[in-house]
Amino acid sequence: MLFDYISLAGGLVVLIIAGDVLVRGSVGIAQRLGIPNLVIGLTIVAFGTSAPELVISLKAALENAGGIAIGNVVGSNIANVLLVLGLPALIAATPCGETGATRNAIFMVAVTIVFIALCFFSPIGFFAGVVLLVLLGGFLAASTITARKHRKEQKKIAAASAGAAVADAEIEEEDELDDVDDVPDSMWVALIYIVLGLVGLPLGAHFTITGATSIAMAWGVSQAVIGLTIIALGTSLPELATTVMAAIRQHGAVAIGNVIGSNIFNLLAIIGITAVVVPIDVPAEVLKFDVWVMLACAILLTVLAACRICLGKISGLVMTVAYGAYIATVYMLGYAG
Repeated sequence: MLFDYISLAGGLVVLIIAGDVLVRGSVGIAQRLGIPNLVIGLTIVAFGTSAPELVISLKAALENAGGIAIGNVVGSNIANVLLVLGLPALIAATPCGETGATRNAIFMVAVTIVFIALCFFSPIGFFAGVVLLVLLGGFLAASTITARKHRKEQKKIAAASAGAAVADAEIEEEDELDDVDDVPDSMWVALIYIVLGLVGLPLGAHFTITGATSIAMAWGVSQAVIGLTIIALGTSLPELATTVMAAIRQHGAVAIGNVIGSNIFNLLAIIGITAVVVPIDVPAEVLKFDVWVMLACAILLTVLAACRICLGKISGLVMTVAYGAYIATVYMLGYAG
């Protein structure tokens, strides 16, 4: 039992450190390549923080536990919006109005609707998986085009800025960012930070989930509730750790991009890859409640982005309490997995 508590505590520590390292490395590369922080959050950070969901969902599907695979993704997407954005807002203000966030949030809503439609044709098989992966390819291509366009615009601005005063101001601003955020000076160091973060996040999630599950079982909590709550919440811990550090370091673009990107990756990459490998059965109970809560959360995030709302302590508290209410409702309904 002591080992379980050590595993839980150690996993949380690894998650916090890995999330911090990943944010710093990603922002460092974004600044030096002229790539928008939002794009970094939507791609590299989002894919890294979604790694635990991929491992767990694929393993669950291979073991004929489709309910866990679907519940893990759906539950994680709900946690990403309500908890991953709500909890950090209690620590530091988190702006949701980054340029491009609304467009990507709308795409997230569209992907969510496509996923729900596929769920009604359970099991989600090979063809559906291919469709989801094609949509993922389109999303990544669009993100790449956005990054290249932004870099070209930055080069034009730099070329047009010939005044020494402008150059000095830019240097001072970069120095200030480096001092405040401890952004790596070297591209290679930034890449090492990203690799360490991408390795540390799923590792920390593994130990956290293992410890929490063992403790819950020792306390007499049912396997069903463990699957829907601890596993779904546990696989969202990387997103939470990354978003907390992004909010503290005042990188709202990374925070909002991480949540939107993770939700898109969860639906397209994780379900897509898993469905291509093995068909996924969708529990009827999930279609009655959970997927609609997930859709409502996606729409909520889109509204926050479109209205350029900056999440503060009150809104963060409301979202966190809403997540607690969702978990309580699931527990009372008792249809996990």
